[in-house]
Amino acid sequence: MKLQQHKTKRRRGVVLTPLGLQRLQEAILSWEILNNKGDRLTLEQLSRQINISTKTLSRLWSLSSSVDHKTLKLCFAAFNLEVYEEDYTVLMEDNEIEIPSLRSETSIQARNLSRLFTEAVENHCTYPDGAVPLDSPFYINRPPIEELVYREVTQPGCVIRIRAPRQMGKSSLVLRLLAFANAQEYHTVSLKCNQIDDQCLTSLNKLLRCICWQIATQLNIDPSLDAHWDEEIGCKLSCSFYLQHYILKQCQKPIVLMLSDVDRFFDYPHIAHDFFALLRSWCEEARQNPHWHKLRLVVAYSTEQYACLDINHSPFNIGLPISLQEFTQQQVEDLARRYGIRWIPGKESARLMSLVGGHPALIQLALYYLSCGAMTLAELIEEAIANGGIYRHHLQQHWVRLQANPGLVRLYAELVTNKQGVAVDPMDAYKLESMGLIDFEGDRVLPRCELYRNYFAKQFSKIA
Repeated sequence: MKLQQHKTKRRRGVVLTPLGLQRLQEAILSWEILNNKGDRLTLEQLSRQINISTKTLSRLWSLSSSVDHKTLKLCFAAFNLEVYEEDYTVLMEDNEIEIPSLRSETSIQARNLSRLFTEAVENHCTYPDGAVPLDSPFYINRPPIEELVYREVTQPGCVIRIRAPRQMGKSSLVLRLLAFANAQEYHTVSLKCNQIDDQCLTSLNKLLRCICWQIATQLNIDPSLDAHWDEEIGCKLSCSFYLQHYILKQCQKPIVLMLSDVDRFFDYPHIAHDFFALLRSWCEEARQNPHWHKLRLVVAYSTEQYACLDINHSPFNIGLPISLQEFTQQQVEDLARRYGIRWIPGKESARLMSLVGGHPALIQLALYYLSCGAMTLAELIEEAIANGGIYRHHLQQHWVRLQANPGLVRLYAELVTNKQGVAVDPMDAYKLESMGLIDFEGDRVLPRCELYRNYFAKQFSKIA
């Protein structure tokens, strides 16, 4: 009697998932920006970089043809990525796809979790405050923003406006834009307006001389301000002539002039109006005058001060506007993995986002404390609005800014107590959105996240 042989299914290889493809493509784009002057790699160049054939790469990109697991790890490792189970599916002999279990609590996965945490600590897992460093693994690309600004800054006479409430990622994006410009071998000048002394803001003339001195100094050019400054024609013309006939004339390559924190000037209306008018005039010159083509202007600012400005007099409204949005759930889960946190897709991330939405700074802060083992997710949510909670400084800053606008205080008090949202005057909605306090649901306005609703409800109850 013949014994029946049971043929076991053999694995034929792995197939990249859409999530895995997105992670790999974002890593390749970052590599191209920092190491290839932003030029996209051809299939042949990618093949040489990874050391696998173009045919194998084509199979990988197809999301339908399999490659072996070692090849997949090689592709990811070439761009400093770890392969996660969500990045691929396993193709069996009869074309059946095997989905790796995400809930398995094997000792191997426990060791992987420990290793991932160790790697996160070694990769500069420091307290998330300020811009995410260029070499940090914790920067999350937000397509298509990065590609838009990299492409725009290569255009003669361009203007880029990066605007958002505080802690949304402006400084981190600026760092990468400057790195891209440096990779293109452009000259870069970074002026942080919050470093300018108050005495330089007593008059437009002092401010413009201060800015011109910084530009020349950062370009290693002797400022020689007195020799090129004519008080008879006024400071705005003097500044413009100084840039065109002295600075731009000496530079053969484009100059990327980055002005960050220009919202500081909103507190000085006697200067802000003329200063922003001057920037607009440079933009017009760059479109018409070839001598100005080398100037690429990037302006970054926080929008909180919009609540105090006349909505009919926007301080600066030309060029490519970049508004930074919140993280998606997929991006939150990707960032959690980089911190060495292994979450079940769609579960823990949803709990955290139900509290803080996709706010970049609030998400980063939560993941930092969770990865350090300082608290559990349940404890973080429970203590979120406590006086000693991890978000206390962020919330206190919002409370101080809101109290400076009594009309908005009354309106926001109504918002936090109404679960269905409230229809508000467009001007008030504009101011609250600029402060980062609300979100929209059709024509109705809601608090931006439950953290804000709960915190401000608590504050209003104390003063009722």
